[in-house]
Amino acid sequence: MTQSVVVQVGQCGNQIGCCFWDLALREHAAVNQKGIYDEAISSFFRNVDTRVSGDGGSISKGKICSLKARAVLIDMEEGVVNEILQGPLRDVFDSKQLITDISGSGNNWAVGHKVFGSLYQEQILEKLRKSAEQCDCLQCFFIIHSMGGGTGSGLGTFLLKVLEDEFPEVYRFVTSVYPSGEDDVITSPYNSILAMKELNEHADCVLPIDNQSLFDIISKINVMVNSEKLGKTVKPKSLVTSSAGALKKRHEKPFDAMNNIVANLLLSLTSSARFEGSLNMDLNEISMNLVPFPQLHYLVSSLTPLYTLADVNVPPRRLDQMFSDAFSKDYQLIRADPKHSLYLACALMVRGNVQISDLRRNIERLKPSLQFVSWNQEGWKTSLCSVPPVGHSHSLLALANNTCVKPTFMELRERFRRLYKKKAHLHHYLQVEGMEESCFTEAVSSLSALIQEYNQLDATKSMPVEDLPRLRVAV
Repeated sequence: MTQSVVVQVGQCGNQIGCCFWDLALREHAAVNQKGIYDEAISSFFRNVDTRVSGDGGSISKGKICSLKARAVLIDMEEGVVNEILQGPLRDVFDSKQLITDISGSGNNWAVGHKVFGSLYQEQILEKLRKSAEQCDCLQCFFIIHSMGGGTGSGLGTFLLKVLEDEFPEVYRFVTSVYPSGEDDVITSPYNSILAMKELNEHADCVLPIDNQSLFDIISKINVMVNSEKLGKTVKPKSLVTSSAGALKKRHEKPFDAMNNIVANLLLSLTSSARFEGSLNMDLNEISMNLVPFPQLHYLVSSLTPLYTLADVNVPPRRLDQMFSDAFSKDYQLIRADPKHSLYLACALMVRGNVQISDLRRNIERLKPSLQFVSWNQEGWKTSLCSVPPVGHSHSLLALANNTCVKPTFMELRERFRRLYKKKAHLHHYLQVEGMEESCFTEAVSSLSALIQEYNQLDATKSMPVEDLPRLRVAV
């Protein structure tokens, strides 16, 4: 069994991380009712004997003593991290896993990347090495950050380069929250463009998330749940937006529901690596099967169902609806319509009481309506994990490598150009040592090259699919 280390950077990264650890603990508590430290829990948690002085002795088998998250928490303002340390998750972290400052990055990528990057590089490396040493078989670093602020975008992408240099064999999966057009951070287009160049160069897989999409999904859930159509059949504690009642409602913050969706995405992504199933998919298989070209590693994600109805027997019709929803634009975690764009590859990660035959039937049913590149018509990767999310009987995470991410990048470039044309706020960046105007021009060139690669793929959309001759096998 492999282990993963979660690195949460900046305010957004730490708030999502907080939801993730909360849900991960619930999920394992629901499955592991005897309180035994098993391989599934070891993927994200260490079992520590707190009676041993110093770092505490690790216990690899037997009863759970005290679980510690395999995580590094980084923020250049201490507010959110302090909140976590005073909240219900305080025992899951210790001071050796934290790096905080008090000044913040002032929504400036250059301060996060250049100033705090060099200032904290040794400390960050030391904590990453310590986390890696505590793993038997470290497979993946999950980086959670936002693109619009200063610490998440600047220090978050600085960290990627550090990880690549120090742990070249370990996968780097990045969950990046992109700002919406109505973002209140005026410099977010600069920060996002500068961060994009680093993601292009140093990440293995990026899962772009869009604040606006999360907000739309929550609005849709609220309308559905409150409408008469579903009536009393919805189970309130199985919505993907709720942490199912352990924290009292008054503790719920405005972004908690949105952050819970992203936390569910990460849980579903790793479920097959943690639990038993008839078709397991390892994290390295996602990168191997879904990323045919190194730069085109942006995967569009969708989660379904968003709520669970109260009956136990799942009619096939509703299962089929779940697969259809995964390809609908309303369920994507980024504003995109994969159905009308070109697929390079697609992964379906199913959890719960779903049969392989259901999976095959739905792929065959949906195939005619989806356009795959001519050279990868069978570009499907599937996994079946027998353990469903808490409160659900089944769920599906679809990951699509699809050209539908291109409009998001084009919109970002347009917002950047509008700001850069006026040279607005540029002096705040250029007064940081090591930051020059060429950093901006290189970053926008890098993004334009990425968009061009998607354009070239889109141009092949109408090309006929060649039925290549197969080698004859003598019997």
